[in-house]
Amino acid sequence: MINVTVAGAAGRMGKRISALCIGHEEIKLVGAVERKGHEYIGEDLGRVLGLSPIGVTITDNLEDLIEKTDVVVDFTMPQSTLHNLRIVSDASKAAVVGTTGFTKEERAQIRAFTERFPCVMAPNMSVGVNLLLKVLADIAKVLGDDYDVEIMETHHRLKKDAPSGTALRMAEVIASALGRNLDEAAVYSRKGLIGERSKKEIGIQCLRAADIVGEHMVMFATEGERIEIIHRASSRDTFAKGAIRAVLWVYGRPPGLYDMMDVLGLRGS
Repeated sequence: MINVTVAGAAGRMGKRISALCIGHEEIKLVGAVERKGHEYIGEDLGRVLGLSPIGVTITDNLEDLIEKTDVVVDFTMPQSTLHNLRIVSDASKAAVVGTTGFTKEERAQIRAFTERFPCVMAPNMSVGVNLLLKVLADIAKVLGDDYDVEIMETHHRLKKDAPSGTALRMAEVIASALGRNLDEAAVYSRKGLIGERSKKEIGIQCLRAADIVGEHMVMFATEGERIEIIHRASSRDTFAKGAIRAVLWVYGRPPGLYDMMDVLGLRGS
C-alpha cells in the first residue's frame, strides 16, 4: 500500500482526491493537511467529505505526518506548496503537485528540491488534456507560421490565478513547436488601437464565471480556414483520477521532476 497525505484536503480538489483515495486497493489515506486557522482543523476528514469518520484528522502541520507518508499530494497555493515541498525534500519522500501560478523563480526552486525526491508536477492532470498537449505540438509544427494561434480558457469565478496553468502550458508547447519565445509572443489582452495582429502572436484570453470547472479552446486560423480544438471538464474527478494515477506512478521512482507526459507514457512517443 502507498501511504498518501493530501495537502489542501478540504479544498475543491483536495476533497475529490481524498475521496478517491478512500477504499482504493493500492492507496491508504493517512493524512490530511490544511492551512493554519482553517475552520476544519481538528475535524475528521470523513465527516468533512460527508462520510462516516475515517480516523484521519485534518491538521495544519505536515511535518507531524511526513514520516508515515510515502506520497504527498498538493493542490494548494504556490507559497504553501513550496513550504510543503521543503518538508518532502528533507524527508526524501515523493510528491504529486497540481498547484498553479508559480513564478519562474519558484519553478527553479522546485526543480532544485526535486534533486532529492521524485515529484510529478502538472497544471492539469486530466488524461485528455495531456494527450491534447501532444497533439497541439504536432499540429503547430505542421501548420507553422501561416496560421494565427489563439487560446481561450474559462474557469469558475473563485479561481485565483490567470491565465490558467493549463492555458500557459498549451502556449508553451505551441511556442516551442513553432520556435518562438513565449515571453515575446504571448498577448494576454487587447484593448484600444493596438494595430494589426502580428504573425508571431500567441493570444491567451481568460473568462471567469459561475462554477465552470474548466474549458480550454485552441484556435489555429488562416485565410479561409479555422481549426478549433476544445477540451471541456464537467467534473473535477477527471483531474483527481489523474492525480491518483500520478501517485501510483511516482512512488519508488528516482529523484527528479516529472509531469503527466511521463506518467502517461507520452514522452517522446
